[in-house]
Amino acid sequence: MNKENEKVYKIVITALMAALCYVAFTFLKIPIPTFGGDMVALHIGNAFCVLAALLLGGVYGGLAGSLGMTIADILDPVYITSAPKTFILKLCIGLIAGFIAHKIAHITDNHDSKYVLKWTLISSIAALGFNVIMDPIVGYFYKNFVLGVESSAAKIMSTWAAGVTFINAVAGTLVVVFVYMAVRPVLKKAGLFFHIG
Repeated sequence: MNKENEKVYKIVITALMAALCYVAFTFLKIPIPTFGGDMVALHIGNAFCVLAALLLGGVYGGLAGSLGMTIADILDPVYITSAPKTFILKLCIGLIAGFIAHKIAHITDNHDSKYVLKWTLISSIAALGFNVIMDPIVGYFYKNFVLGVESSAAKIMSTWAAGVTFINAVAGTLVVVFVYMAVRPVLKKAGLFFHIG
């Protein structure tokens, strides 16, 4: 595949992964109301952000996650105020997963499946672990200082968000590892697997 075709293919796959992030959050989530009057949700949208980073690199993965999940927030009246926070956090998830997978572990090189599995797991845990820690922290400051939500209510919402985000991270990690390990050999066989340096 020449460079021009590869770039077009990456853009198409990024759009597909953004759409999967959107669908996973919009149609497959389980909304949970909090005592503060806000909503959190169980979902696997972040898994597709990490998966995109493993397949395409951190920048493309981050863009897929941030675009897909931000559009989902914007189109949902319950989550619309979270859109700016979502864009930044999902971009970071992709960048972290891509950095670890490709700059540290070089998983697109020829490695055995045990090596790839280990680093796919590490990349997923690091990126989604970042989200478990930063989502409630950024959420607290965003709600308190940007949206002007009372401090005690912002703390309650952040506490709920931390628990739900942890569950999402565990589920997302399992999805990422299973799907990436299944898709990788198929893409290699079809000649559609990218070497990311």
